[in-house]
Amino acid sequence: MRLTTYSDYAFRALIYLAVRGDEPCTIQEMADHYGISRNHLMKVVQQLGQLGYVETTRGRGGGIRLGRAPAAINLGEVVRHTEDDMTIVECFDPANDRCAISRACRLRGVLGEALAAWLAVLDRYTLADLVENERALVRLLM
Repeated sequence: MRLTTYSDYAFRALIYLAVRGDEPCTIQEMADHYGISRNHLMKVVQQLGQLGYVETTRGRGGGIRLGRAPAAINLGEVVRHTEDDMTIVECFDPANDRCAISRACRLRGVLGEALAAWLAVLDRYTLADLVENERALVRLLM
């Protein structure tokens, strides 16, 4: 299993905002601290806002901050929202499955079980768990 850059940036943004608390920041500031694309991060933050994970305020004194408490942001839920394709092998998508052995192959079941287990682990954690080491994160990010 591998997360896309999109999900990676979503988690980075959420961690950054959790460490800042109620103090708003800008996308440029976040992008600079992480050394990542501002434009890509902008798309990620826009979706996080639509999903209610972050709040955005325009204008002077505005910025971005968490829209929920860190303990209310479940990691598995974030992945399900930010990963647009959980089709890890062709046979997970019956409409596009051209594999000659699909009808007899047991790999799909094994991989489906692995994906479910992976998501189940993520479901056990929240953003609050990721920022328990807040002091170390502040030293690295601020």
